[in-house]
Amino acid sequence: MSDEASDFRIRTGRIGNRGTRAGGRPRSFIDQVLKASAKANGAALTPAQFSNRRRRGPGAVWPRKGKCSRIGRGQAAADRLKRAAEGKGLGTRLRRVIVKARIVKLNVGSKRADAHLRYLQRDGTTRDGARGTLYGPGTDTADGREFLDCGRDDRHQFRFIVAPEDSDRLQDLRGFTRDVLRQMEEDLGTKLDWVAIDHFNTGHPHSHVVIRGKDDLGKDLIIAQDYITDGLRIRAQERVTLSLGPETDLELRGKLEAEMTAERFTRLDRILVEEVPSRRLDLRPDAGQLRADLDQTLFIGRLGNLERYGLATQTEPGVWSFSERLEPTLRELGERGDIIKAINRSLAERGEQRALGSYVLHSATTPEPIVGQVIGKRLDDELGERIGLVIDGVDGRVHHMALAEASSSEAPAMGSIVQISGTSAGPRASDRNIAEVAGGSGVYLPSVHRALAESGAVRIAGGDSDSYVRSHVRRLEALRRAGIVERIDADHWRIPQDFVSRAADYDARRGAQTSVRILATLDLEQQIASAGATWLDRELASRQRTPLTETGFGQQVRQAMEQRKGALVEQGHAWRAPDGGIRAPRDLVARLEQQEISRVGPQMAAARGRTFQQAGVDERVSGTLVGATNLASGRFAMIENGDGGLGFSLVPWQSVLDQRIGQHITGIVRDGGSIDWSFGRKRSLGL
Repeated sequence: MSDEASDFRIRTGRIGNRGTRAGGRPRSFIDQVLKASAKANGAALTPAQFSNRRRRGPGAVWPRKGKCSRIGRGQAAADRLKRAAEGKGLGTRLRRVIVKARIVKLNVGSKRADAHLRYLQRDGTTRDGARGTLYGPGTDTADGREFLDCGRDDRHQFRFIVAPEDSDRLQDLRGFTRDVLRQMEEDLGTKLDWVAIDHFNTGHPHSHVVIRGKDDLGKDLIIAQDYITDGLRIRAQERVTLSLGPETDLELRGKLEAEMTAERFTRLDRILVEEVPSRRLDLRPDAGQLRADLDQTLFIGRLGNLERYGLATQTEPGVWSFSERLEPTLRELGERGDIIKAINRSLAERGEQRALGSYVLHSATTPEPIVGQVIGKRLDDELGERIGLVIDGVDGRVHHMALAEASSSEAPAMGSIVQISGTSAGPRASDRNIAEVAGGSGVYLPSVHRALAESGAVRIAGGDSDSYVRSHVRRLEALRRAGIVERIDADHWRIPQDFVSRAADYDARRGAQTSVRILATLDLEQQIASAGATWLDRELASRQRTPLTETGFGQQVRQAMEQRKGALVEQGHAWRAPDGGIRAPRDLVARLEQQEISRVGPQMAAARGRTFQQAGVDERVSGTLVGATNLASGRFAMIENGDGGLGFSLVPWQSVLDQRIGQHITGIVRDGGSIDWSFGRKRSLGL
C-alpha cells in the first residue's frame, strides 16, 4: 500500500519559462534586473549609462525619470542626441545654450495667455529700446491676437526661453531661432504653430517662443520630457556651434574666470554641489584634481569669493568646506541682482536716479501698505504669470513687490497709482474696525462706520470714506461665504463674539496674500487738468491724508496737489478765500464724479445705440454686465438693460463683479455710492 504523503502528482498548466526570451534563449540575470528596473523606474539603461558614464563629470549617469517622461513625440531623437553628445566628449566642445521650458494649462475663458503675450511685446525690449514685434515661421510680423484666437480651445501651451551664452555674437538671432524650431519639427515629426520674439534688454539677448498645444492633425501635442529637458537644448547648442564654431579653451577659461566673482549660482558652484557631497574639498597640490578638465585655481578663486558671503570656509591651508545653503543662497542673490537691475532700468527710463539705500525688495507680502506709482513691471521667470511691480512710493522709497500668479493678468498699468497691502500673521486692522463698530451688540452697521469715517474719528488711507467702508463690506462678504458672519440686510451684519480670532484663523488657512487696489489710472499730470474726481481730489478732501515725504514721488505728489488746487479754481469748483487759502464744498468729490458720469455716460450709450440711465440713491439698476471702463473718477461697471429696453448705466465697480461679466446682475444704489448686488435672474409674477 502506497504512502499518500509520498505520492508525486503532475499538475499540468500553461507552458512557459520565465527565464527564457520569446526566441528560446535563456535570459541572463543582468537582463532580468534591467527589465525589473525599467518596469519600476522608466526605460532600461542604455549601454553608455550602464557603463557608469556621467552626464556632468566622470561617474554620474543621466538623470533617471519615470515612465511618463518617455511618453510623447521626440523621445527617439532625445535618446539619439544624448548618446551623440556623450560620444563627442571634450574634443568637440558645444557652446552653451540655456533653455527654459514650461507647459501651461489653458483654462477656458482665461486671459492669462493674452496678458503673457502682451508683456512679451512690451516697450524697451529691442536693440533700440522700442516695442518688440512677434514673428513666426514665415513672417516677420506675426499677429498675436490671431495666434491666441486659434488656440482658445487648446488644452495647453508650450513656452520656451532660448538663450545662447554667446548670443551677443550672433548676427541673426531671429534666423537662429527659426533654424532651431525647424529642426524641432523634424525631431517631433509634425509641423508646429508658433510665434516668437527676441529680447535685447538684458545682458544676454534671448528668444521667447510660444508653441500651440496641437500638432498638424489637430490632436493634442505631447512632447516627451526628455526632449524638452535635453533634446531641444542640444539642438540649439549644435546650431550655435555651427554658426560660431566650437568653444575654444581660451574662451572657456575666460568665461569661468568671470564666474569666479559672479553673485549668482554658476557652473563652478554646480560642480561643487554635485561632486562634493561631503561639502569638504581638499585643493592641496598632492590631493589630486577635482576635475581633470578644469584648473584647480578656478575653484580656489571661487571658494575665496564665497568666503566673503559666509558660504565657504578654509578650515586649513588648501582645505575648504562650504555651506549646505550654497545653492539656494546664490540663487536668491542672483534674483536680487536681477530685481535691482529692473529698478535701475525703470528709473533710467524716467530720467531719474535714486540711492541704492532707498530700494526696498518685498517677497510675497508687506506689513505696511505701500502707496505709489507703478513705474516698472517684470515677470519673475518670464515663462509664467507671476509679476513683479516696481513702485515709486510716496514714502520716498522705491519698492519691488512680487504679486501672486493669479493677479498678473489684472496687474495695474504703467503710470497707475496703487495701494498694496498684505495680510499679516495676526488679525487684520479691518477686522478690528468691524468688531469695534459692532461693539457689544454683535451687529455691524456700514452707515455708522461711514459716519465715523466722515467725522475724522478714524484715519482713512486714500481719503475716500465711501471706498473705505466698502472695503470693510467686501471683507464681510468674503467671511460670509466662509460661514463666519451673517448678512441681515445691506446695512446690518451679525458678528460673532470671537469674530477677530475666527477671521485671523481664516486668513491663516488661506495663507498670506497681497491685495492691489488701483487708486488712479491717470498719472499726476493727467489728474491735474482732469474734469473728474481724481485721487488728488480725494486726498485734498481727506482729513487724514496719506503721509508724503519731501523727496521722490512724495514730493511730486505735493507739487501736483498744489497745481490741482489752482485747476479746481479755474474750473469753478473751488474759490480763493480772503486769507489766501482755497475753499471747496464738502461734497466736491461726489460732484466731480457725478459730473463726469453725466458727461461720459450719454456718449458711451449713444455709441452703443442705447439711452443713458443714471441711477440715483435707493433706485434699482438691473441688466447684463458687459464690461468695465476706467474714468478719471475710478473704475465703473457698464450695464445694459436687456429686458426689452435699451438702457445703459454706469455704476462704481466692485471686486465682487470680477467674475460676473456677461451675466445678469441686479442691485440697489445706497447712500454714498455703494450698491447691494444680487446675481442671476429671479422668477417673478409679470403684470
